[in-house]
Amino acid sequence: MKVIIVGAGIGGLSAGIALRRIGWDVAIYDRVTEVKPVGAAISVWSNGVKCLNYLGLRDEVAAIGGRMDGMGYLDGLSGEVMTRFSFAPLVEEVGQRPYPVSRAELQSMLMRVFGPESLHLGRRVTAVSQQGGTVTATFEDGRTDTADMLIGADGAHSVVRTHVLGRPAERRYAGYVNWNGLVAADAGLAPPDEWTVFVAEGKRVSLMPIAGDRFYFFFDTPGPSGRTVARDAFRAELKAEFAGWADPVQRLIERIDPMAANRIEIHDIDPFHTWVKGRIALLGDSAHNTAPDIGQGGCMALEDAVVLAIALQTNSLGIEDALRRYQARRTDRAAELVLRARKRCDVTHAKDPAATQAWYDGLRREDGSNIMRGIISNIAGNPLG
Repeated sequence: MKVIIVGAGIGGLSAGIALRRIGWDVAIYDRVTEVKPVGAAISVWSNGVKCLNYLGLRDEVAAIGGRMDGMGYLDGLSGEVMTRFSFAPLVEEVGQRPYPVSRAELQSMLMRVFGPESLHLGRRVTAVSQQGGTVTATFEDGRTDTADMLIGADGAHSVVRTHVLGRPAERRYAGYVNWNGLVAADAGLAPPDEWTVFVAEGKRVSLMPIAGDRFYFFFDTPGPSGRTVARDAFRAELKAEFAGWADPVQRLIERIDPMAANRIEIHDIDPFHTWVKGRIALLGDSAHNTAPDIGQGGCMALEDAVVLAIALQTNSLGIEDALRRYQARRTDRAAELVLRARKRCDVTHAKDPAATQAWYDGLRREDGSNIMRGIISNIAGNPLG
């Protein structure tokens, strides 16, 4: 049995590995000539790590993951610690530590494991169709490929999604811009084994440890969409946005390499529950494009890949039946997490200033238990327990 996967991101590659493990002939196509991750790094929470473990990649993900033993919230203006706590209770409850990882290193690892022989870059899929038991992908150059099943893992601007839904899906601006990149770890900026978050004014500055003695950083700046900022103006823009913030934030801005940083307007898509049309199914951002505010976008794609493989391996009534079972197991959970991320986004970025101030005040009384309970609730319900 052959499957075509459209998209060589985290979701497409992990699905390719998962399906190959259960005996499928897999061909992955991506429009880009070189896979360049969007964003410098990603939080792979315990549910995502378990999926990678299930795919046989336990040692590989541990090797590229940062050691994140706890979390601290600091007042962005004064630098005062609002709360600081260990993640040990979280890890003990869920059975797996999380790993912040470089996106490039995660994708490179997945590409290496999948192998180059069936990974086709520079092949833009412009249309998909199906007739009887055959699905067809049509490429920009007019060529086609056929298979028994097709998986659309082609991201936020998915061509496959339009076929499955019968209409384009409208992306919704979340109200803020995320600036991100990597810097050398430095205890003068934040503890090297902690996720440190500075908050004030509806803005956020985050530092997470990844492998190689580096920090993944990001800045969130609420504001209108549609602006463009030249790379050589990144530092000046951030200095203006974070004027008066604490010294570690100012030092972080000075250390940014604008040529290696990213500026991304954050969008999501209202949840929908039609992921499957015959022998064509959606996976990852094409199925559940989410804001990154609870760090579950990549994890959900990894969960999709595992559930898809299990559905195809354990059900014997045919591909279309197995895909419907995959859809039934995934859409409610994904929708809930998309809406949780949207709600968290609104509080973090001061859509309602009174609610955000109440959150800041609560952080000063927090011992970590409520925050970890929220993170654990995101992890709970994953397909691997």
